[in-house]
Amino acid sequence: MKEKIYVHCRTPRVVSGEEEIKRTKKLMEKGNADAFHHLAGYYAQGIMGLPQNWGKANELFLKAGELGCAKGYYNLGCSYTFGHGVEEDMNKALHYYELAAMGGNILARHNLGCLEGNSGNHHRAMKHHMFAAKAGHKAALDTVKQGFRNGDVTKDEYANILRAYHERQAEMKSDERDKAAASCFFRG
Repeated sequence: MKEKIYVHCRTPRVVSGEEEIKRTKKLMEKGNADAFHHLAGYYAQGIMGLPQNWGKANELFLKAGELGCAKGYYNLGCSYTFGHGVEEDMNKALHYYELAAMGGNILARHNLGCLEGNSGNHHRAMKHHMFAAKAGHKAALDTVKQGFRNGDVTKDEYANILRAYHERQAEMKSDERDKAAASCFFRG
């Protein structure tokens, strides 16, 4: 498997994993939350010349979250959900998913819905899924659709969510977004 090398926007392309790690650590020294998240991902995957080390990854995910990177909290929640470097603990997973959701992470919001549903809190679960669906999350929309079929979601709620979902999808396909994606990308 070929390693993906992250390219920081507006900087020359990285030619080696070692150089990428050096650049990432330089950003970390400045308190860049996303840099902590990236390095955590490299440890989690065991790429860029780093050994796979979930303990180190989780420390860095936590630091990223504390610095404002919702994806850091989301990934820490996933670690507690699946036991990556920690004991499986659904209460801690729920805690970190909540922090990530408060930071705007839609995947965390969807996962909160799943955890709440599995705990029997169907009303709370549906609220999380409706929020995620409005933000453009397809699996959450499918869950809301099933909730509509089961009578847990009203016709008006479903129509509003469906409208918001399609508007979000249209926003994500804008020309400006495509141009921005072309200027900052992963290569691999």
